Amino acid sequence: AGGIKAEAKQVMDNIGANLARHGSSFDRVVQCTVALADIADWPAFNEVYRGYFSKHFPARMAYATGGLALGAKVEVQCNAVTGK
Repeated sequence: AGGIKAEAKQVMDNIGANLARHGSSFDRVVQCTVALADIADWPAFNEVYRGYFSKHFPARMAYATGGLALGAKVEVQCNAVTGK
């Protein structure tokens, strides 16, 4: 429930918490892969996603799927630099 924007925010907040646990941040993300259950959700997802990056935007690949596990609308996987 809550639609794509709420789900995107939750996913990105979860990624941010995981980055912090490993001594990193969104500023150190170098690549993300985005899977959307419905490509029509791209503009709304992108609006939320862009709000998490301030210094640069990482390389990104996005694609539509035939559906995601447990009825999810979006999955995001990011790679980031950790340490010094």
